[in-house]
Amino acid sequence: MSRNYKFHNSEGLYFVSFATVFWIDVFVRLEYFDCLVKNLNYCVANKGMEIYAYCIMPSHIHLVYRSTIQKPEDLLRDFKSQTSKQLIKLINESNQESRKEWMLNAFKKAGFKNSNNPGNQFWQQHNKPIELWSNAVIQQKIDYVHDNPVVAGLVESDYEYLHSSARDYSGTKGLVEVITT
Repeated sequence: MSRNYKFHNSEGLYFVSFATVFWIDVFVRLEYFDCLVKNLNYCVANKGMEIYAYCIMPSHIHLVYRSTIQKPEDLLRDFKSQTSKQLIKLINESNQESRKEWMLNAFKKAGFKNSNNPGNQFWQQHNKPIELWSNAVIQQKIDYVHDNPVVAGLVESDYEYLHSSARDYSGTKGLVEVITT
């Protein structure tokens, strides 16, 4: 991994992006979004995660966050580990999921190719953390996070996207506890 993409400052504010294996569009059902929202809020309430911006897209997540209790990479690792187990279970138990067999096979295939995994792999391993060092860079990344659903053509205005902190920045209470100041 490039030196540019490492967590160097344990107290720093970071922009990270991480995607599902093979860029599978998992997040198309409300129950899958809800799993991520619940886990983000758990991390805020119990693990010292401060979220400044987030957006859950169909195949990936963007976060601007800091960790106040543990190393930011450990917090993110725990989040990804917990959500991967829960999401695979939700997919496996879903009677509505028409892509169930295909997705579960893809997660197994990705896990088989990764010697660090004993079974399934849901998330790609890299997070590409970028430490945010100035107010201008922080704002640039927050804007990037919020613009993702607009650029993807999912909404016309960023605040219309339910699974993004853009709602909080527009004065509407969002689903995840964020810091907007």
